[in-house]
Amino acid sequence: MSVGIFDSGLGGLTVWDAVARRLPELAVAYYGDNAHAPYGVRSADDIYALTRRAVHNMWDGGCDLVVLACNTASAAALRRLQEAGVPPGRRVLGVFVPLIEALSERDWGDNSPPREVAVSQVALFATPATVASRAFQRELAFRAIGVDVEAQACGGLVDAIEEGDMILADALVQSHVDALRRKMPDPQAAILGCTHYPLVADAFRAALGDNVTVFSQADIVAESLADYLARRPEMARGGTGRMLTTGDPARVSARATQFLRRPVTFEAA
Repeated sequence: MSVGIFDSGLGGLTVWDAVARRLPELAVAYYGDNAHAPYGVRSADDIYALTRRAVHNMWDGGCDLVVLACNTASAAALRRLQEAGVPPGRRVLGVFVPLIEALSERDWGDNSPPREVAVSQVALFATPATVASRAFQRELAFRAIGVDVEAQACGGLVDAIEEGDMILADALVQSHVDALRRKMPDPQAAILGCTHYPLVADAFRAALGDNVTVFSQADIVAESLADYLARRPEMARGGTGRMLTTGDPARVSARATQFLRRPVTFEAA
């Protein structure tokens, strides 16, 4: 059956697009919970309930494997979903682990004990809910030692991107980078811990400077997924690439078309 990409809004389209380019023969469905976006300012229980409903809808709709292309959902809901029990033949994955594997220079799926890595000062830019969860730091501790992570909650940035106000988005990026540098003046690497943020990656790079390596998720997640499916081909058989939204399909289609700079058509979930 098809692989499903889930996000609270449009940000996951960056992952969907990267996966479609990396695996052009794969049927990739997309489910945006636009009616309830953004998730980043919601409580952990609320995020879990919304994510659980969306994931179960995707499983029921024929997606054997669902990727939470939403860092907030990955932080607040993934572990609870897995602990609650996943139906036989179904899987749900997050987007933190591939990013951490790339940062710590591990092979995909390498679960060996934590070890020292080249980078010791890392800036994390994410939504308030993701920052509050400390999920990134927890997952990083399983794989690397001696890494200091300074997190910056980027309030307002997702809203600006969703509304297509890139002038405001660029200004917010500069403001959040300035705030981060007051806490960590010289980060070696920066994690763009929201799938919306690749759309302003150039603004982050300009604000951070050439000495900071910026890790953005879309291509990393696509490469990790390609490796996962090569090892589990049964998770990628057949299916259709539907584009679903809980919001207004016409409005979401227009935003998505602007987002990706090519026609994208959504239907009601």
